[in-house]
Amino acid sequence: MRLQASSVEPKLAKDLLYGMSGVVLLIHVLLSGRYGYFRDELYFLDCARHLAWGYVDMAPMIAFISRLALALGGSLHVLRAIAGIGGAGIVAVTMLITWRLGGDRFAQGLAGLCALIVPEYLGTASLLTMNVFEKAFWMACAYILIRIIQTGDSRLWIWFGVVSGLGLMNKHSTLFFGAAVVAGLVLTEQRKEFAKPWLWLAGLLALAIFLPNMIWQVQHHFPTLEDLRNVEASGKNVVLGPLAFIREQILMMHPILFPVWMIGLWFFLAGKGTKYRVLGWIYLALLVIFIVLHGKDYYLSGAYPMLLAGGAVAIETWLNRGHVTRGKVWPKAAIVTVIAALGAVIAPLALPLLSPEDYVAYEGKLHVKPSKTEVHHDGPLPQFLGDQFGWPELVAQVAAIYNSLPPGERAQTAILAGNYGEAGAIDLFGPKYGLPTALSGHQTHYYWGMMGFTGHNFLTIQYGPHYLGEICNSVEKVGAHYHPWGMAEENHDIYLCRGLKKPLAEIWEDQKHWN
Repeated sequence: MRLQASSVEPKLAKDLLYGMSGVVLLIHVLLSGRYGYFRDELYFLDCARHLAWGYVDMAPMIAFISRLALALGGSLHVLRAIAGIGGAGIVAVTMLITWRLGGDRFAQGLAGLCALIVPEYLGTASLLTMNVFEKAFWMACAYILIRIIQTGDSRLWIWFGVVSGLGLMNKHSTLFFGAAVVAGLVLTEQRKEFAKPWLWLAGLLALAIFLPNMIWQVQHHFPTLEDLRNVEASGKNVVLGPLAFIREQILMMHPILFPVWMIGLWFFLAGKGTKYRVLGWIYLALLVIFIVLHGKDYYLSGAYPMLLAGGAVAIETWLNRGHVTRGKVWPKAAIVTVIAALGAVIAPLALPLLSPEDYVAYEGKLHVKPSKTEVHHDGPLPQFLGDQFGWPELVAQVAAIYNSLPPGERAQTAILAGNYGEAGAIDLFGPKYGLPTALSGHQTHYYWGMMGFTGHNFLTIQYGPHYLGEICNSVEKVGAHYHPWGMAEENHDIYLCRGLKKPLAEIWEDQKHWN
């Protein structure tokens, strides 16, 4: 049964698609230089300088994307433009799914607007991380699944395998999406696909694309699993109960959109879109998985574009068939106006639109405080903004201390960083000061080792005097870093450690810090 009141095949509103996805890209390009490099971006740029098929805490694709960014100059504008393309892709694929579900021009525009104003999507697409691409990969898979259902052409599973394999190389969480797809197929009439070869071939193809990273994991004794165990044991992440997790979904996606995606879930499970019921079960399976595994609230964000699409189609259908609303412009205009207006109210909390001072003041006016996903991330700004402050200033301080040392002592001194943000900052901003490449045992920096260093002294960032006293003959506090808008854990003393009691090679294992 067709989803539209009219028998006419809905057309893709290309002008809306190009216009709305273009607006997203333009927003992120215009705001790209407002703050600074994000902590993880600094790490990814370091990974790009050490290309490999795997890393301790992530799949390899983001490093290759960051290598492209370096080739284009590595500036903030380049990084954020690439991220903005990912954000535009989220809006575009949401509108494409809406069209394929039978949504006409209004539904496509409504779904695109909803995806455009989602605070989590705005914030994610303002930074170059794997998270922005994850959503596009997941929803590209959902789009292909819709086409399989519509056409009956099971050969399209091959494309599903390609996209999901690339999604795995972008972020390992695509494994959970794949598990949810399997659950959705089993729970619906689409289970018939298991009797055909194409689904199995898709799985093999995804596995083949993912194989280089699997081989790297085996060769390095599965460091990602060790990292995940360490995170769980440390209590690093905020653990949410089922109700709190669902509450965060409503806030993360913007409360005004809650009715839209709930209608979308109903549309798939019990409404006119039951032909695509598998999509509703995929969402519910992911919800259960992340609640049971104590996943961060934003882990589920990649599943919402298909619900927004389904909700938009259902709303358009009701308006077109309603006694009062049929043929009227005002109901559609009212819906769009309310969503756009309330989206604009929240947007300054998701984007670097305001100065830090104004951001904090705006938070106070709205009585809104973004939730934390990690226990120890404290600061006046939420982490995704606060972690963009203080890096150039930290490097300038370290450089002033390093360059004040006598030449002979300087040649025997390395810079030992406590985490990958500090190390990445030294490596990005340090060359203009003549600083050496940073050493660190944090995450994949541990594998890059001592960089040929054979000296006896360290300038240390985020190391305490007690530990340094155990490995050095003398420890001197030579500075202190503080930035009012940075994260609290980056405000700390800087020490000069002279005379290692043992060669660095003998204590390098002690520097290993995976969390």
